[in-house]
Amino acid sequence: MNQAARRFGRTLALVLPVVLVLSGTLAVANVPWSGATDTTVLPAGAGEYGLPAAEAASKEARAAEAAPEAEAVDAAPAPEEALLELLLDELRRTDPGAALTTLQWEVERNPALAEHCPSLARELGRAAVVKYGSAELAHRHARPVCDTSFAIGVTEER
Repeated sequence: MNQAARRFGRTLALVLPVVLVLSGTLAVANVPWSGATDTTVLPAGAGEYGLPAAEAASKEARAAEAAPEAEAVDAAPAPEEALLELLLDELRRTDPGAALTTLQWEVERNPALAEHCPSLARELGRAAVVKYGSAELAHRHARPVCDTSFAIGVTEER
């Protein structure tokens, strides 16, 4: 019996590190390090079929770029304004965490939106306080997106 336990322990000592190394390698291989959006790995706040709000924002941004300049000035809102409306809609439908995930994803996809990221996150923080009626409940969804601007928006709305 004692010899069987030793044999089992030795086998486990040899096999377990190999299994851990292989599983870690596979996990790292599945992470989209390049930021490519065509992978099947989705952020935590993604919906059932991906990020519909983010895709809609990118479609609106492309449409605004393709529109004639005179028409774009009069009719189409700025990309950050369109993104804010989509983020607020997503916050109302789901939760602030999903909206923050979409914001982070859009800023990574379109770096031109980075300068508007803090103001967008602050607006999400204010809207979260309005949705939950309490800064404490809204603050539970805070994450370090855009230099913690969401948390600043929550405290401003108190």
